[in-house]
Amino acid sequence: MTRHLRVLLVDDHPLLRRGVAELLDASGRFAVVGSTSTGAEGLALAAVLVPDLVLLDLHLPGIGGLQVLADFKCQSPASRVVVLTASAAHQDLLAALQAGADGYLLKDIDPNALLAALGDCVSGRLVLDPALTEVLACGLRERGPPAAAPAELTERERQTLALIAEGLNNKLIARRLGISDGTVKIHVKHLLSKLNLHSRLELAAWAYRSGHISGWEEGA
Repeated sequence: MTRHLRVLLVDDHPLLRRGVAELLDASGRFAVVGSTSTGAEGLALAAVLVPDLVLLDLHLPGIGGLQVLADFKCQSPASRVVVLTASAAHQDLLAALQAGADGYLLKDIDPNALLAALGDCVSGRLVLDPALTEVLACGLRERGPPAAAPAELTERERQTLALIAEGLNNKLIARRLGISDGTVKIHVKHLLSKLNLHSRLELAAWAYRSGHISGWEEGA
C-alpha cells in the first residue's frame, strides 16, 4: 500500500485551509496531518508531526511567514516547504526563495496544477507558479546583472546549472552526473557566488534569462 505524503497547512484563512485539505485528502496521494492559523503553532506541530510537506502562507499573525519559513528549514530540513500565497510581488518571491522555499505558488492556481506541483516538489523538484516567471525576471533585473558571464563557469558548473534549471535537487543531480551529493553542493555554492544569486530558483531563472538555457520567454 502506497504511503500518503503527510502535509501540514499553515494559513490564517480557515476556509482556504479546509478547501485545500479536502483537495489533498481526496487526491489519494496526500494526507493532511495538521492545520493551523499561526506560524508558532505550525512550528510546534512540525516538530511533532514531521510532515513531508508544509504549505505556508507568507502573511500570518504573530511570527511572519518569512521567519517561519526560515525556522522550518532549520528545524525540519527534511520537510519540503511550499509558499502558497496571494502575493505576486517580486520582493516577496525573492525573499521566500532566499529564505529557502522549495516552491512558490499563488492561491488562484488551478487545483489540478496545485496537485501536480506539490507532487513535483516532494519528488525533489523546485516549483514556481507559471504566472511568476516574468515577476522573477523583473526582480532579478532590479538587482542588477550577475557577477559572472557563462564563459566563466566550468563545464561541470554548466552541467549542474542546466539540471538546476530542470528543477532537480542535489540528490537527483548527483545521480545524473555520477558524482556525490557533497560535490553537487560545492558546485551550487560556486554558482551562487559567481552569479551573485541567493537561491536555486534564482539560478534557474538566470539560466533561462541569460540564454544559457533555452526556454525563458521574457516579456511573453
